[in-house]
Amino acid sequence: MFNARKPSLEELPSSAQLLRSTILAAIGAAAILLVVVLPAEYGIDPTGAGRVLGLTEMGEIKRELSEEAERDRKADAGTGNRPAFVAGLLDLFIGKAHAQQPDTWTDRAEFTLAPGETYELKLTMNEGDVAEYRMVVAGGRVNFDLHAHGGGKSITYDKSRGSTGADGKIVAAFTGDHGWFWRNRDDQTLTVTVDIRGTYSGLKQGR
Repeated sequence: MFNARKPSLEELPSSAQLLRSTILAAIGAAAILLVVVLPAEYGIDPTGAGRVLGLTEMGEIKRELSEEAERDRKADAGTGNRPAFVAGLLDLFIGKAHAQQPDTWTDRAEFTLAPGETYELKLTMNEGDVAEYRMVVAGGRVNFDLHAHGGGKSITYDKSRGSTGADGKIVAAFTGDHGWFWRNRDDQTLTVTVDIRGTYSGLKQGR
């Protein structure tokens, strides 16, 4: 039988070498944690390197989606999921109310959202421009964020969770893109219809 040669004491690493290797490994792990893991997973960037590498934005998106999902979970736990027949009745009444209004809208956007899907619609507006909108959600509820950005500025006009419709005005706080970001957090496909009129020079939409 072959017997492996046992290393001599001189060939074994000393306590000082083991300690140095352990310290170097700990420093490397801490660097990875600070530069990669915290920015990419939690949006925390103590060194600023994560922002340069594009990891911090990824972490901020993950954190925002996690917080949004937790708010939705708490809302559902507090109110329960609305029965389908109740949603149908509300959609019927909303549809009839809007049908009685004169159809003088300039633009209409209509799209479907499967569970988890998102959609964006933006109006190109100058500072002080005013646009009216009417949004109807059929077949479920939707989360939306009405905001604007341009020229290094950003603003949030409105946010809603579990919305079945909304209407109002956008008064452009500055020149840029003003509009909505929708996300379907229900477990069923829904349809969103948005009518728009007012002062704006362009309309951009897509997923």
